[in-house]
Parts: sequence; C-alpha cells; structure tokens
Amino acid sequence: MAAEPPPSLSYRTTGSTCLHPLSELLGIPLDQVNFVACQLFALFAAFWFRSYLSPGKTSPDVRHAFATILGIYFVIFCFGWYSVHLFVLVLMCYGIMVTASTSDIHRPLMIVTQKITTLAFQVHDGLGRKAEDLSTEQRRLAVKAKPSFLEYVSYLLNFMSVIAGPCNNFKEYIAFIEGRHTHMKLLEVNWKKKGFHSLPEPSPTGAVIHKLCMTLVSLLLFLTLTKTFPVTCLVDDWFVHKANFLTRLCYLYVVMQASKPKYYFAWTLADAVNNAAGFGFSGVDKNGNFCWDLLSNLNIRKIETATSFRMYLENWNIQTATWLKRVCYERVPWHPTVLTFILSALWHGVYPGYYFTFLTGILVTLAARTVRNNYRHYFLSSKALKVVYDIVTWAATQLAVSYTVAPFVMLAVEPTISLYKSMYFYLHVISLLIILFLPIKPQAHNQRQPQTLNSVNKKKID
Repeated sequence: MAAEPPPSLSYRTTGSTCLHPLSELLGIPLDQVNFVACQLFALFAAFWFRSYLSPGKTSPDVRHAFATILGIYFVIFCFGWYSVHLFVLVLMCYGIMVTASTSDIHRPLMIVTQKITTLAFQVHDGLGRKAEDLSTEQRRLAVKAKPSFLEYVSYLLNFMSVIAGPCNNFKEYIAFIEGRHTHMKLLEVNWKKKGFHSLPEPSPTGAVIHKLCMTLVSLLLFLTLTKTFPVTCLVDDWFVHKANFLTRLCYLYVVMQASKPKYYFAWTLADAVNNAAGFGFSGVDKNGNFCWDLLSNLNIRKIETATSFRMYLENWNIQTATWLKRVCYERVPWHPTVLTFILSALWHGVYPGYYFTFLTGILVTLAARTVRNNYRHYFLSSKALKVVYDIVTWAATQLAVSYTVAPFVMLAVEPTISLYKSMYFYLHVISLLIILFLPIKPQAHNQRQPQTLNSVNKKKID
C-alpha cells in the first residue's frame, strides 16, 4: 500500500475533503474553500427558496423544515461531525430560553451563541418582565409566546445564516418565513402617506447584484493585496529592528488595510444570501428607494472615512455590535463599555490576541471619548477648522484602529508583544495619559451612547 501524502495546510479540516483538489489547485486552505462553496450554493438555494417555496405557495412549516435541513447539511459539510457540539447546544437550550446565560463556545458555534442569547433575552422580556420596565426597542422585539421547536431550530440553523451569520431577531425571522416581513417594514414607514394605496412587493435583485459586485472586488483584493502584505510582515527583522517609527506606523496601517478584504467578502456575501431569499428588507429611504440593509454587517464607505473610533466601530461587524448592545450594554448596571468589550473578547474565543485587542480597545475608547468631549467644540466655529479637525481625526482614527486590531489578526502573545515593543506601546501610553490628566466632561447627550455599538438603521432599530 502506498504511503499517504503528508498533510498540508490546505488539507486540514474537520469537514468534507471532497474539494481538496480544488484547494490544492488554488493554494487556498480547504476550510476556506468549503466555506465559499457552501455560501455560493446557499446563494442559489436562496433564489430558489424565494421563488419556489414562497409564503404564497408553501406553508411556514415547510419553509422552516427546508431552511433547517439545508443549514444542518452546510454545517456538517464545513465542520464535519465535530459540529455535533452545535446540535447538542441547540437541544440543551430549548426549553430554558427564559434564562439569559451566555456561553463561550468554539468558532463554528459563534453565530448560534448570538442567536440563543438574543432569543433568550427576548423571551425573558416578553414573559418575565413588565412592559413598563422595558425600553421601546425591547418592547418591540419581546417574544410573548415560547417558540415551537421547529421555529426554534429554523431560527438557529437556517441555511442563510448558520455559516457566516448575521445574527437577527426572532420576530423578524418568523415574519420573513410567514411572508409578513416586507409588508411590516412598509407599514412602519406609513407607506400610504406617500400616496400609494397598496403595498408593493420589493425585489431584492438589485441589492443582491450590488452586493455580489462588492464581494467580487473584495475577493480580488484578498487574492492580491492580502497576499502581498501578509500580517507576518509585522514580525520580520526589518520591521522590528531596522525600520524607523514613522515607517512602522505607515506599514502597520497598510498591512491592517490588507487584512480587511476577507471580512468584507464574507459578510457581504452572507448579506447577499439573506437578501436573495427575501430577508433583510429595512424599509424606504428619504428618496423613496427600497433598502435591503436590515442585516448588513458593515458600511465600507463609513469605515474607511471614519473620523472617530466610535464611528469606525459603529460600522464594523454591525450585527455583532447590536447583539452586544442588546444582551450586555443595555442591561448591565455599571461600567457598560468595559463589560461589553470583555464579553466581546470572551465570545470571540481563547486566542490571546483577542484579549490584547479588546483590552486595548477599552483604553482607546475612553481616551477618544475624553478628547472629543474636551476639544471637539473648539473646531465647530468655522468650516475651515472643522475640515482640519476631520482630517486630523481621520488619520488618528485609522492609525489607532490599526494598532488596536493588530493582535486580533496576529492571535499569539509573542508576535503581539514584539509588535507593541517595536511601536514603544505608544498608543497605550498616550491613552493612559489622556485618561489620567484630562478632565472628564459629560457627553453632549445624556442618553447612553455605546462606543462599541452601532446603528443598523437609524430610523428603526438603533
């Protein structure tokens, strides 16, 4: 018998190995090939689901069953029978949804963790709390009857979001399955007041095509830019010992920019899959155009032009930030910013780099808030000063984000310490000095504004 070939990086996966030849041909790890294959198949399945299993032709139970079975298949294909942990978690949590305990689990279970805890709190709000104790949003999203088991597993394991998300609300998902989703959103914006007498059927095709174009551009950037500037450059001898500080600062920014396209690709494709199935309609904009951004996970334009740490975070991984807000920030009695960052680190996993990033993020967030509250109003007296302020804060924000998130990409302790030593821990030092010596002034608005959280749709949810 011939000896088995040595395992390669592209072959290591707990899921299916049937695409191994394609993985070897492209030089891309097999787990990533499996992920893309499932998402592309999900895209075609979503169009079919919307056309042939539409609410007008099929009962909700059939739609729930199909979405669940295909989702389970995707999980097994990507992660193998190792993913039995996911199914055990789903079964264990059914029936105890009135509690709101969170669980830090392995990466394939991250989206399901979000959904379980989201549903747990929404059931708790609907069944275990008085209406007058809830915020307006909590009342709107409260679930006042325990879901059936089929509704529950469909919400958690449906093929549109089980692999890459995004997290969504139970009531909105059920409305989508039952065919009430788009009409609900149109009624929320008083459609009849706009001069129309019947509710239209908005088509997601244009939104899907636009997002697929963005996905293609992100993929091309990933295959070129990301490979040209890998994160390993940050621990090279040239970077650590020979480059001057300004060169390191600029190079760190370039490398972190190069690491973004894979996130842009994965999140935009996941958004397109949901839209193709008819889910994600958010209403009508001020120009009367239909919007399909209810489940969008990022706003690339606002990310790249962000002039504050807060603005950057509000537009990055939007649905996760919304989840953090709803299960932690709005509910903890003290230090909401700190506890929200800590929960985010725990949810992401056990790599030390995650904790470096989120603990650094706490310092930077508090320092940025202090600077903004102390000095921003001085630059609002003229347009020229405001332009100068925006340019300076844009540059500071982009460099601060690059410094903060580098450990998240590097993962391990040794390269993180090596990087931060080569940068003289400059942002840690500056942030601490700001927090210690600048006066703490209240924000312009007394209402609690989460620094790590976002607005999916300003008119409705956040």
